[in-house]
Amino acid sequence: MRVTIITVCYNRKNTIEKAIKSVLEQNHDNIEYIIVDGNSTDGTKEIIESYKDKISQYISEPDKGMYDAINKGLKLATGDVIGLMHSDDEFYDKNAVSRIASRFNFDPNLDGVYGDGVYVSNDKYERLIRNRIGGVFSLKRIKEGWLPLHPTVYLKKSIIDKNGLYNLDFKIASDTEFLLRYLYKYKIKMGYINEYIVKMRMGGMSTSFTRAFEVLKEDYRIYKFHGLAAIVIVFLKKTIALRQYIVH
Repeated sequence: MRVTIITVCYNRKNTIEKAIKSVLEQNHDNIEYIIVDGNSTDGTKEIIESYKDKISQYISEPDKGMYDAINKGLKLATGDVIGLMHSDDEFYDKNAVSRIASRFNFDPNLDGVYGDGVYVSNDKYERLIRNRIGGVFSLKRIKEGWLPLHPTVYLKKSIIDKNGLYNLDFKIASDTEFLLRYLYKYKIKMGYINEYIVKMRMGGMSTSFTRAFEVLKEDYRIYKFHGLAAIVIVFLKKTIALRQYIVH
């Protein structure tokens, strides 16, 4: 099984090398690695280019934001299965992609899989801040505000081709809209991997304190957009979850 991994970045020189290495060190033998850079100016491009012979496809050009960059990567992807590796994150261990491929091979009828992740401190100690355990998928949980951890989600290319790319009308939480569209609207068949897939650093693009509140506001628009009735319950839960950013 060919697995495509997409990393998008802009001015991430302090973390991009760890992300790249974690992909290149995976023990799965058929990985297509695509990096889409937004024309970085801080030295990020030079780091990426030092690994250019090990990267399947690499482009660096201005874009309209992270989700536009992800869409560019999706259009380039040729793998059977596609997932993301954010520039602030890394795989939990060298077996992560093998676990993903094995889950698809075990149940060929699956449209996608997801797993668990951990948040760690953004320093050399990488202290554990929070476990994010996915648990078994159900539509009831989605209606109550649950979604799988986005960087652990891997989908078949055929399903993405069928159901569409990231919606650029949502600038900072289009991943929420993407997952709701696939899991709630189209009800694709998902499988859960009860193991860690990714390690995410606090303070990165997806975990900063200020961004968390911005995402919360856009999430509200997205849940309304999809007509989810339990919107008050959803956002009480999401607001409580923000304590991790305040405490740490």
